[in-house]
Amino acid sequence: MAEEKDLSLNAVRAFVQVARDKTVTRASKTLGITQSSVSRHIAVLEEYFGAKLLERRGRQSQLTDFGRLFADAVAEPLETILFTAMRMRRRGDRKDANRLVVRTSLSTFAYTLLIPNLSDFSKEMGGVTVDVISTLSAPASDDSFDVLLTRDLTVSEPADRWDFYDEHLVCVGSPNCVAGRGLEALRTTPMIAVTSRPDILPIWLRGMDLKTSDILSGARYDHHYLALPAVTTGQTLLVTPYIIVADLIRQCLLDVLPGSRAPSGMQYRAYAVDRSGNPDLARAFCRWLTRLCRKKTEEESTGK
Repeated sequence: MAEEKDLSLNAVRAFVQVARDKTVTRASKTLGITQSSVSRHIAVLEEYFGAKLLERRGRQSQLTDFGRLFADAVAEPLETILFTAMRMRRRGDRKDANRLVVRTSLSTFAYTLLIPNLSDFSKEMGGVTVDVISTLSAPASDDSFDVLLTRDLTVSEPADRWDFYDEHLVCVGSPNCVAGRGLEALRTTPMIAVTSRPDILPIWLRGMDLKTSDILSGARYDHHYLALPAVTTGQTLLVTPYIIVADLIRQCLLDVLPGSRAPSGMQYRAYAVDRSGNPDLARAFCRWLTRLCRKKTEEESTGK
């Protein structure tokens, strides 16, 4: 009995491309191979099936009924296979294997906590370079990054996840603005609004059992990192995640309004994507970040 030949996936891909482009010439250009190679792939498939897949009509190639049936059955699964393989490929084309790309939607967190501490991670890992990209857009599977830091975005690809901070909100002001005052300060001191986090004030007010009418509205800023200089130097208040002002509090540039702490119910998450060119380094970064934020949380709970 003659040995069965395996079906050639390269031949299948060439056939699907011809079915899509209608000509062998265009298909060869799309695939980056010669026309004769495409023709050989089609011949291999037709020999495998014992049936014609294409009929040549002038310069165009028309599917036979059998060819149309096969193309309809395999075109979508083949695209899924190729896309998945590309997405999960551990890229070996990076020139610097000792480099990590961290993408984040938490720009103020990156500015106030992550970046000032990156030298410690670099030293711990023998001089690794960490690139930081800040964007609010959802990541696509072909975006080039190793780690995603986010509060509200998700990844739709294989990745390991760390929940590294449960967000708590506090109302802060400069020490001379907050000194000796309690929540009654809300009625007489303007409250800065951060438009990139419109959820913060409503969440905090509910947590404090307060209403919008209980606070005095102040200036608006796009991001927390723009609002922080205003609140440290002026007579204003700001509701903000504790973790991004922890160091400013420790440096006595800001102080927490007594009794103003409330959980937001939001979690900061880190995703180390499987397709990373440095998967072990990406996971090491997520573990390091978790330790760093745990330390900040402990400082928050002890008031240090």
